[in-house]
Amino acid sequence: MKFELNQIYHVYNQGNNRRQIFFERENYIYFLWKIRKFILPYADILCYCLMPNHFHLLIIPNTQGLTSSNSIEPNHDPKKLSGDEMIVYQKKLNQSIGILLSSYSKAINKRYEWSGSLFRGKTKAKYEENEGIEIRNGKYKHLSILHEKNYALNCFHYIHQNPVKANLVSHVEEWEFSSAMDYAGLRKGTLCNIKLAREL
Repeated sequence: MKFELNQIYHVYNQGNNRRQIFFERENYIYFLWKIRKFILPYADILCYCLMPNHFHLLIIPNTQGLTSSNSIEPNHDPKKLSGDEMIVYQKKLNQSIGILLSSYSKAINKRYEWSGSLFRGKTKAKYEENEGIEIRNGKYKHLSILHEKNYALNCFHYIHQNPVKANLVSHVEEWEFSSAMDYAGLRKGTLCNIKLAREL
């Protein structure tokens, strides 16, 4: 996966052969803890949804935790990053996603006395080339040349609609393992950057 600063990504993966990846409530909670540990230092999370056999994240990579030879300030113009700095950043976020999935898989295999891969081989990260964000006067602004398409907004709603479309719940805010509850004000979750999402 190739990540860039100031770009919104839909990151997702599913169980190998579409098999289940979450089997009980504790599995979902543990995976959310892993997201907090391995993804949150490197990206702002706009929304998420964990489904029985797959997961979705909508993220914006940031420069927190970036280690390179040159100091990079948060909100630094990505066009001024050297190739080496960008590679280091991409490796950090890619490695963290890999660690998240492999460590979760190991825990599940140990818990249920299984072996083999739990997830599909490649996690996907989609984005819209004509979209991104910029910062003006300390405020984030969503950029979309094709406003009627607005991939990020459509993705945000698509992610939250997953449990309804799968007939797991009747309303998006009823699914416990989604950020929809936080946006509905039913829970004070801290995984998502709700302020940033609302600005965008």
